[in-house]
Amino acid sequence: MRRRTNLTGLMFAAPFIIGFLLFTLYPTGASLFYSFTDFNLFKPLKWVGLDNYKWILEEREVLKSIKNTMYMVILATPISLFSGLMMALMLNMKLRGQSIFRTLFYIPSIVPVIASSLVWMWVLNPQSGLINSVLKSLGINGPNWLLDSAWTKPSLIIMLAWGSGGIMIIFLAALQGVSKSLYEAADIDGAGSLRKFFHVTIPSISPIILFQLIMSLITYFQFFAQAFMLASLTASGPDQTMAGPEKSLLFYAILLYREAFVDFKMGHASAMAWVLFLLTALVTWLVFKSSKKWVTYGGE
Repeated sequence: MRRRTNLTGLMFAAPFIIGFLLFTLYPTGASLFYSFTDFNLFKPLKWVGLDNYKWILEEREVLKSIKNTMYMVILATPISLFSGLMMALMLNMKLRGQSIFRTLFYIPSIVPVIASSLVWMWVLNPQSGLINSVLKSLGINGPNWLLDSAWTKPSLIIMLAWGSGGIMIIFLAALQGVSKSLYEAADIDGAGSLRKFFHVTIPSISPIILFQLIMSLITYFQFFAQAFMLASLTASGPDQTMAGPEKSLLFYAILLYREAFVDFKMGHASAMAWVLFLLTALVTWLVFKSSKKWVTYGGE
């Protein structure tokens, strides 16, 4: 009877197990193997040892892509979290039409990347775009957002802040879970709004902040879609670099994609993928280590 129960359980688990082996474990192991080879899909692979990892250290475009990626990790992460939290705080207020406002704020996060990129190309157009038109009416000459290397990444950060509805909705759920008795105790002690925010709200939702921080870091280390679309849409002629003005949109994931699916250098791409995995794992571990000092859980 017990054996039959085990077989039944395995049958139900089989789809996941087979899928995990075929689509997760095997590709992961294969990419690790290919990272030590010269493999381009069209000729037999050749073992090259650590040459692909040496190429990562020596290639200038890799260094440029790392700088661009770290720019997004360091700046876009806190800005996205801050904008999401501020929207959540506003939408947590008791207002008429609250559900309508919540829907409107959340919609940008579910707009497809291609559609949102096209919209933002118009919004950020230096001649006729919405932002520069407003700035011009105020007597300010707006920048060449997507055509100036100094403004391409800030343009992306603005787009990401606009689409931070997913972050907002999780923060909103966390805010609604904060015990009202804590705010009542703070009111009795004479605490103002700022003190309640920093001493009640932030500690109460700190586990959610930790979750959002880690997910955002992982997302921006792999930042690809919006930059890829904008670099492709603003490219002129037969440009296949997908790098934007002065390679300001050449992020690590875009270079990895180019090495794999444009130049068909699977060895380089696999090595880059493993370096990205190890770097992301290291940063995530450091965040977890630091969380002991600033994250509080119920009952602590």
